[in-house]
Amino acid sequence: MRIDLVTIFPAYFDALELSLLGKARDRGLLDVRVHDLRDAAHDRHRTVDDTPAGGGAGMVMKPEPWGEMLDGILGAPDAGPDPLIIFPSPAGEVFTQRMARELAHESHLIFGCGRYEGPDQRIFDEYAERGRIRLVSIGDYVLNGGEVASIAMIEAIGRLLPGVVGNPESLVEESHEEDGLLEYPSYTKPAEWRGRAVPPVLLSGNHAAIAAWRREQSLERTRRVRPDLLPPEPGDGASDSPSMA
Repeated sequence: MRIDLVTIFPAYFDALELSLLGKARDRGLLDVRVHDLRDAAHDRHRTVDDTPAGGGAGMVMKPEPWGEMLDGILGAPDAGPDPLIIFPSPAGEVFTQRMARELAHESHLIFGCGRYEGPDQRIFDEYAERGRIRLVSIGDYVLNGGEVASIAMIEAIGRLLPGVVGNPESLVEESHEEDGLLEYPSYTKPAEWRGRAVPPVLLSGNHAAIAAWRREQSLERTRRVRPDLLPPEPGDGASDSPSMA
């Protein structure tokens, strides 16, 4: 997979040289290229923002640098046949494990990391007409820019690529998988630590009992922490209630 990142803070993405993603890059499984948006700003101060049209607080990122940078990436001879442009945005669709799996099948992703009040709306309109673009949110809060959100999404996507995680079975039983449940609690040796014992069922060798215990723990944790992830119970009237988005 090829990933291009457009940012005014390229050093943020040094983190992608570490751990499993760094090893994936070394092995050629992941091709990450970081672009400084200011390279497409040609005034003396390399300006990428201006005051908002109509007035108001904050600054808006100018369309000219974004257009030049994205055109260069999309028009490069080694660009993918149908790249997907992703802009992290609180106004976007919510990023989930299901979306991570979907995006892991893409061959070329481009992440646009906005700052201030984000890019001029015309950037989104322009590239939506020319190809594929998605605004994606990693949660109901506001960050200073799209770099941290991009790293989070790239890690979630990258670890799903074949060969990135050494033991593929470790990807099977994880939180937020397709059954919608949170992952059960995990334990290791020693069997007792500071008076706290590993649940006896995990030491029993009874695989059916262990599977049942883990399933019940997943359900209990989901009920307690994220009840919104559970399907409605039959007859609870949920189908007659308005959905929340």
